[in-house]
Amino acid sequence: MALYAVGMLYALLVMSRRNEWLDRLVLPAVFAGTIFHFVSLTEATLAAGHLLTASIHNSLSLLAFVTMLAFLAAWLIYRTMSLGIVAFPLVFLLTFFAALGQQPIFFDSEGVRTGWLIGHIALIFTGYAALVLSFGASLLYLIQERNLKSKRPSELLGKLPALEVIDELSYRSLLIGFPFMTAGLVAGSVVAAARFGPTFFLDSKVLLSLLMWCVYLLMLFARWNSGWRGRRAAYMATFAFTIAVVAWAANFFSAMHRYVQP
Repeated sequence: MALYAVGMLYALLVMSRRNEWLDRLVLPAVFAGTIFHFVSLTEATLAAGHLLTASIHNSLSLLAFVTMLAFLAAWLIYRTMSLGIVAFPLVFLLTFFAALGQQPIFFDSEGVRTGWLIGHIALIFTGYAALVLSFGASLLYLIQERNLKSKRPSELLGKLPALEVIDELSYRSLLIGFPFMTAGLVAGSVVAAARFGPTFFLDSKVLLSLLMWCVYLLMLFARWNSGWRGRRAAYMATFAFTIAVVAWAANFFSAMHRYVQP
């Protein structure tokens, strides 16, 4: 599913001129994802003794696999990635919903579970820190912009960096923090799935965290594809920070996150 996500990202950025680095990565990623998918289906079929099409989740997984095979066949014949604009997001979503119906992961070692939990905390906190930094830079941008447009600019505020520098700081913070936020959510999902099963996805904290991640992705996409900068980017960073605060506050109401407490 993670490898298929590369294809989905490619489909989102295909209309942008800033997806050149994905051109060389997307085909090997989805091909590797297809191989792992085949291994997963084969192991499940051998363990059950029959083809797993009885449940909706297994049917979705099989449909995603066959769809990816069809895309790869079309690519071999026509050597075009155009069909990936539709196929990649569809396969990712089918695989994602199929994964929700899988049996929980069982950790043989408590140390391994603890390692995943520590990784989740470290990564997610780094992503939060980058988001806070981006929010701070956005506030500085709005303040500096207003100061420069005022008839009596403040000498103190005049010592702030140029608007271009502040905007670049906000963008770089998002760009660096997004991979950490994504990896942190993945690590947390592994731990949560091991304890609660697929139902962890319905937890309020998880839903808000996914919303925050989507806003995070939307900000980067808007900068890459639409060239959003300055005030609009600052407002969006402020909105993302608000979602992050709400997601953080959900810790007090989340039934899932209470298991880390003594």
